[in-house]
Amino acid sequence: MTLVHSHQLKKFFWPVAGLLLLIVINSLISPDFLQIEFKNGRLYGSLIDILNRAAPVALLAMGMSLVIATAGVDLSVGSVMAIAGAVSTFCIATGVDNLAAIILAGLSAGLIAGLINGYLIGYMKIQPIVATLILMVAGRGIAQLINQGQIVTFDHPAFAFLGTGHFLFLPFPIFLVILTFCLIQLITNKTALGLYIEAVGSNPSAARHVGLKTDLIKMSVYAIAGFCAAIAGLIVTADIKGSDANNAGLWLELDAILAVVIGGASLMGGRFSILLAVIGALIIQTLSVTIILSGIPPKYNLLIKASAILIILLMQSPRFQQQLSFSRFWKKS
Repeated sequence: MTLVHSHQLKKFFWPVAGLLLLIVINSLISPDFLQIEFKNGRLYGSLIDILNRAAPVALLAMGMSLVIATAGVDLSVGSVMAIAGAVSTFCIATGVDNLAAIILAGLSAGLIAGLINGYLIGYMKIQPIVATLILMVAGRGIAQLINQGQIVTFDHPAFAFLGTGHFLFLPFPIFLVILTFCLIQLITNKTALGLYIEAVGSNPSAARHVGLKTDLIKMSVYAIAGFCAAIAGLIVTADIKGSDANNAGLWLELDAILAVVIGGASLMGGRFSILLAVIGALIIQTLSVTIILSGIPPKYNLLIKASAILIILLMQSPRFQQQLSFSRFWKKS
C-alpha cells in the first residue's frame, strides 16, 4: 500500500470509528436499535430514521466542505434554507401547480443567495464570516417578508413527496443526498475545480500567481453551498408541508460546520472530502439519537453533544495523538 493510500485510510479511520462506536452504544442502550422492518412498502427502523433525519445537515455539509476548503465559512445556509422554502411555498400559494417550476424557483433562490455571498467575498474582498453573517440575518428577514410574517402551509402532494415520500423502500430525502453527493463528486473529481479549490485554500497568493481566477472559484463554491442549502430547505419545507421562516434551518449552519470539521477538514483551508463531511453529519444525528435513547434530561443535551464532539476532534488531532504516543513511551520506560 502506498503512503498516499495509507494517509487516506487514516483520515477515514477516526470518523468511521466514532460513528460505529455510537451505533454500538445505541444498540446496547436499545436492543431494537439495529432492527429494520419492512411495512407498508418501505423500510422502518432507527438506522433508516437517522439517514433520513441527517439529510438536511448532510446537504449543508457537502456545500460547506467546499467553502471551508477555500479557507472560508458560510453562516447563511440556514437562512438560505428558509428563503428557498418560502419561495417554493409562495409559488404554490399563488397557484403554481407545476412541480418543476416550484422546485426550480426554490433552487434558483438558493443559487442566487450563494452567488451574492460569493460576489461579496470573492470580488468585494469582504471577510467570509462578515459577508455570510449579513445574509444570515437579512435572509431570514427576507423569508419572513415572503411569508408576510406567518407560517404558510400548503397542500401539494407532489412537492410534499420530496420530504415525506419513499423510493425503493427508503425515504426520498436519502436519494436526494446521494444524487447531490454524486453530482458534487463528479464536478470536483472529473473537472479541475477540485484542484483549484484546494489550491486557493492552501495558498491563495500562489494560486493567483499561476493564473487561477481565485475570485471566480470562491464565487463558485459559495454558489454550490447555496444550491445545497436550497435542496435542504425544500426537504424541510416539504416534510412539514409549510414554510416556517423563523425556524427552518435554524442553527443548522453550526451543525454543518461541525460535520465538516468532524470529518477531518481544517478550517485553515486546503484538502476536503465530501464523503467525510456526510459521515460527520451522520455522527451528529446519531449522537442526538444516543442522547434521546439514554434518557438523559434535555437540559444536558447540548453539553453532552459538545463534549462528545470535542472527544472525536481530539482523537483526530495529530498533536493529541503524538502526546498519547509520548505518554505510552514514558510509561514503558
